[in-house]
Amino acid sequence: MKGERGSALDQARGRMVIVSAVFVLAYIIVAARVVDISIIQGGFKGRDVAGYADESRDEGALLRRADITDRNGVLLARSLRTASLYVDPSMVRNAEEVAKSLVRLFPDLNYGSTLKKIQAKSRFEWLKRNLTPDEQQKVLYLGEPGLAFKDEDRRIYPQGGLTSHLVGYSSVDGNGIAGVESSFDGFLKGNNPSLALTIDVRFQHALRRELNAAMHEYKAKGAAGIVMDVRNGEILALVSLPDFDPHHAVDAKDVQKFNKATLGTYELGSVFKVFSVAAFIDSQKNPLRKAFDAREPLKRKSARPIRDYHAQERILSLPEVFIHSSNIGTALMAETMGTKTLQDYYTHFGLIGKSPLEIPEVATSRFNTPWHDVDTLSASFGHAVAVTPLQLITGVSSIINGGEKIEPTLILNDNTHQKAAKSVSERIVSPQTAHRMRQLMRLNVTDGSGKKANVPGLMVGGKTGTADKPGPGGYDHDKRLSSFVAAFPMDDPRYAVFVMLDEPTGTKNTNNFATAGWVAAPVAGEVIATIANLEGLAPRIVGQDFESTLRHLVKSEEQVREERNAQSH
Repeated sequence: MKGERGSALDQARGRMVIVSAVFVLAYIIVAARVVDISIIQGGFKGRDVAGYADESRDEGALLRRADITDRNGVLLARSLRTASLYVDPSMVRNAEEVAKSLVRLFPDLNYGSTLKKIQAKSRFEWLKRNLTPDEQQKVLYLGEPGLAFKDEDRRIYPQGGLTSHLVGYSSVDGNGIAGVESSFDGFLKGNNPSLALTIDVRFQHALRRELNAAMHEYKAKGAAGIVMDVRNGEILALVSLPDFDPHHAVDAKDVQKFNKATLGTYELGSVFKVFSVAAFIDSQKNPLRKAFDAREPLKRKSARPIRDYHAQERILSLPEVFIHSSNIGTALMAETMGTKTLQDYYTHFGLIGKSPLEIPEVATSRFNTPWHDVDTLSASFGHAVAVTPLQLITGVSSIINGGEKIEPTLILNDNTHQKAAKSVSERIVSPQTAHRMRQLMRLNVTDGSGKKANVPGLMVGGKTGTADKPGPGGYDHDKRLSSFVAAFPMDDPRYAVFVMLDEPTGTKNTNNFATAGWVAAPVAGEVIATIANLEGLAPRIVGQDFESTLRHLVKSEEQVREERNAQSH
């Protein structure tokens, strides 16, 4: 009996030794696996895949993308540290369940593609970038060891779509894609201080608000506008509608991302008469004594007859040509100057070529090649040559500021409120011509087609432009661009404003007209009034001679009737 009992005990002890050995071996295997994952693979493979997480976190803090601000320090773009979610597929036990859980948390994730990443034969797969703290917490609650986070910078645009066409946007990896983000990508990545733009967010908001309201009221397909400091070319506001949310730029349509103010080229119509009339005054002797026969359409060989929209059917003085926006009178001026002279002035005004703006989305003007004498007549009143709104407002600013050419700029000089000083010190017209053009633009608002842009006390001047859009079979009379360029105060200009509506439709309030005087001029007037309030501009007290000097050349209705009676007899 004792022998049998001893044998049983020996067998039990042997079994316990074997079981103990198995457990010890299992613990050794587990420990070795932990060391392999956490130290060997985690220390080498993990660092290779995740980009040396600790070091990249420190390096990222040093090289975080710089802020972009407006001229007053209002934030336009900033990089914030966020968590991005990735997966180590080798550490996931149930890929299907993890994929389902993630899709429940993030409905924008696709189950199939997420499952494929989780089942990949790799150690690192991105699942979702730039999580919010709340989203990160929800992932942690899943308790899945294969899911982990890496700190990254997310670009935030506090103003949203308000400055989207200027600031642009960057990729999820922090590379500039459009606008200032693209053109100053190296600077913004280079551990530099913030980049200050010339934009004033207050002006930007006012311009966008008025353009957006007009665009919807007149059912226009798009709109654009610019506010510029005529003294130095600083762009204080620039809007293109429709715009887009830079946080979701990848989802925006092409029409939303297209910058109409700098990348669109248009035949802008009668606003071009500012340039043609300025060139005529500057190049001719005693230009104000000239008269222009607008009694009948102008007929020239190989060209369609040139007609006036607001036909006066009489001989016009130079101020009348401008105020009544006579195509016939302006074409006669161009014919007197000749093709080369007009082209030279257009070049000086910055209308031929490309504006030197600090963003990539800038177009080159378009014109007929070869340029015939017939094209000279058409170009004089804004056809046969297509320019960007940026080129137009810059050229007008260069004329009315005293005749000194300026170049447009978006970057505040030395990040201070000092003038950008981008003037190239080139005189494009004489001071006398500049003074005359300021008077003519003022008269166009007081006596001409721009009356609805007038703001009492601000000495607003401007010029309307309504142009049929070109199509495959010629100009489409049912589709037009209505634009207005303005400046104030005209006795000492500081601001220029340009607004454009693309294919507006008239309403009862406009007597079903969709011309610039009805739909574009009022928008400019509202923007000007807002800027004056923001800047605290006091009403101007100017001697009557500024406005009256040329008014005596604008004939009264009584004079017109007398001339017609004389002609009939």
